[in-house]
Amino acid sequence: MRIIVIGAGAVGAACALALTEAGAEVIVLDRTGVAGETSSRCEGNILVSDKEPGAEALMAIEANRAWRELAARLDEDRVPGQPATEFEAKGGVVVAFDGGASALERFAETQREIGIRADVLDAAALRAAEPHLSPEVALGVHYPDDAQVQPSLAAQAMLARARHLGAQLRIVEVTGGVVEGDRVRGVQTTEGRIDADAVVNCAGPWSGDAAALFGSVLDIRPRRGTILVTAPMPQRVFHKVYDADYVGAVGSGDAALQTSTVVESTPGGTVLIGSSRERVGFSSDGLLAPLAEIADKATRLFPFLRDTMLLRTYFGFRPYAPDHLPAIGADARIAGLFHAAGHEGAGIGLAPTTGALIAHAVLGTPAPLDPTPFLPSRPTLQGALA
Repeated sequence: MRIIVIGAGAVGAACALALTEAGAEVIVLDRTGVAGETSSRCEGNILVSDKEPGAEALMAIEANRAWRELAARLDEDRVPGQPATEFEAKGGVVVAFDGGASALERFAETQREIGIRADVLDAAALRAAEPHLSPEVALGVHYPDDAQVQPSLAAQAMLARARHLGAQLRIVEVTGGVVEGDRVRGVQTTEGRIDADAVVNCAGPWSGDAAALFGSVLDIRPRRGTILVTAPMPQRVFHKVYDADYVGAVGSGDAALQTSTVVESTPGGTVLIGSSRERVGFSSDGLLAPLAEIADKATRLFPFLRDTMLLRTYFGFRPYAPDHLPAIGADARIAGLFHAAGHEGAGIGLAPTTGALIAHAVLGTPAPLDPTPFLPSRPTLQGALA
């Protein structure tokens, strides 16, 4: 069976790897290259700490397990041209200032009920875990299962392994879908037609546009996020640390600017500082406001950052679904068209389980969890774009 995967980001690479390992002939198409867009403009989070109980939380628990197995497998047996994933099982610490401590404790309790490890830290334990935190922090909760990869390298590693097993990568733009008798027969590209038995749409924030090429509808929208990167320094942040406000921002559907504090060190010594969310289409205007808010909140959490030099800032667009669940599975209208999109900021973390669910949908392999909540046919994804 020949399958085209549109998009060579982390989700597309994970789908390509899962499909190739299941025996399919896979052709990955991307207009810019591996991890050329969203997957190179994010932090590489593999989080369970920010997930409210529900379908996505259960998927995150499974994906956390899957990443540990996948990263070990990729890193221990690298093929030529395959980078290390830089997987770090660093754990996360979610903190609250005065006024937010009780809400954070209640949230952690609901997560423990579905199997997420969440350990409340007393003052001494919190200072031992993160000695440079502001003394204003009133409470911390440790999530030992939070982890991270270098997102661009992880995507490259998955696709390199898929190519080693026979998958193809072509740098080309998809300009149309080939549909005959209400069934996908391939795609049109800037270099001509490519025939296929199925197409998997992994075009990230452009997935709605990609669906439209086949005459279908998928309500996925871009949501812009910005990140600051410091100059390298001796390590002073030992976990992924974020303010409890981050959970609310993740789950919000508000189009207006929202910022929350996320701070973490990298193996190279830099510190990544986020995060912001706003729906401004694909605009690059007005970046100063989110960057200034992020910096202000980060220095409240870690006062030493006030005297730190910034190396650079960057921004990217995340694929936002109105109900905050990714779309994974068969298209609602067109046979042979499948989608893996709408993960917003969780695409890296959910990638391997997304790949497994796509292999299940396309090839009938075993599903790692119930795919029903993520089906693209659900009504929230079938309306016109707003």
